[in-house]
Amino acid sequence: MPQPPPPAQQITGLVLSGGGARAAYQVGVLQTIAAIRRDCGFGAGPNPFPVITGTSAGAINAAVLACGADDFESAMAELVDVWGNFHVEQVYDTGILGMVRSGARWLSLLSLGWLLRQKRMRPRSLLNNDPLHDLLTKRVRFGRLPGLLQEGHLKALAITASSYGSGEHVTFFQSDAPVAPWVRNQRLAQHSPIGVAHLLASAAIPFVFPAVRLDGPQGPAFFGDGSMRQTAPTSAAIHLGAERILVVGAGRMQEPQTRSTAEPQYPNLAQIAGHALSSIFLDSLSVDVERLRRINQTLQLIPPDKRTNTHLRPVELLLIAPSQRLDVIAAAHAQALPPTVQSLLRTLGRTDAPAQGQGDALLSYLLFEAPYTQALMDLGRADAAAQSSEIRQFFGWNTPA
Repeated sequence: MPQPPPPAQQITGLVLSGGGARAAYQVGVLQTIAAIRRDCGFGAGPNPFPVITGTSAGAINAAVLACGADDFESAMAELVDVWGNFHVEQVYDTGILGMVRSGARWLSLLSLGWLLRQKRMRPRSLLNNDPLHDLLTKRVRFGRLPGLLQEGHLKALAITASSYGSGEHVTFFQSDAPVAPWVRNQRLAQHSPIGVAHLLASAAIPFVFPAVRLDGPQGPAFFGDGSMRQTAPTSAAIHLGAERILVVGAGRMQEPQTRSTAEPQYPNLAQIAGHALSSIFLDSLSVDVERLRRINQTLQLIPPDKRTNTHLRPVELLLIAPSQRLDVIAAAHAQALPPTVQSLLRTLGRTDAPAQGQGDALLSYLLFEAPYTQALMDLGRADAAAQSSEIRQFFGWNTPA
């Protein structure tokens, strides 16, 4: 017989970070978590995360889970189907004409912009992501979200984006009960019905995908990737009531220190872009996780009767992040990209040379092809399995005798 969930269960929050195609890793992690729950005798059932927050591509995964909160297994099957059979044509235009209109034209204007000052000639992004709009419209069933919140299958969904107008980081959220929007330094929150436009804005990688117009806390504005200026990725889940948080990253939190004796080469555009994206997607998460752990350690030193004098509270945290470098995995699958995209990346300076740092980081964010995304899902499943005891302890799932 399936075991009933323990009484007075803590509110669990799920935080899914950004990272373009790297977000396939999150699906593998969540698959293993679902399997562990079944193995512990709880069987298939509703979503185990009452509070779900996501950023960039992680926002897309978060939205699918939230809109299927009454059937976690079915929502996971949806994610596995999409990520396991991905092609870049589902995300951005890879045709000759499309690439010329966006990427090649954009690169040309970088060098000839002083000659072509007409406003109508200015490109909006390196790539055209109209196909992603179509995919999200078909796959994410936002019409179900209000009912799921009302029925108690979900407490809140939050999607983050960054305003190009004000420079502030904004969290858009829907919740089952009124939650006062929070205001912090360069961080705002707004209760708002969430839709496809919010996902496109949150996943609008700077320079790569176009900004999206949304009605923000300070009026209409254009928004880009939610990882930009995101100083506290776990904050939204805490504000929305999470008492423990599972964070699934999309990159290694720490890289081993190595010393090179080779003569350095001047970085190309692909290297610079990859470095910039890694700073946007990875650095704030590692800093925030470290800060949250430090706060927990500090609170343990304060007597319980004294903790009431502070607004801080301990939040249990479990982090699952890739154990391998995803740019190395991406390099092994680079040939899966359409020739037009490979040509564009070569124009930016990416090479297939064995030396590291030749644009593979940028590749790892744009490689929406099944051989790569399946490899990331495999890694996610393996990494979560390696932390199975921590996962069981985190959720309170005990293996039946």
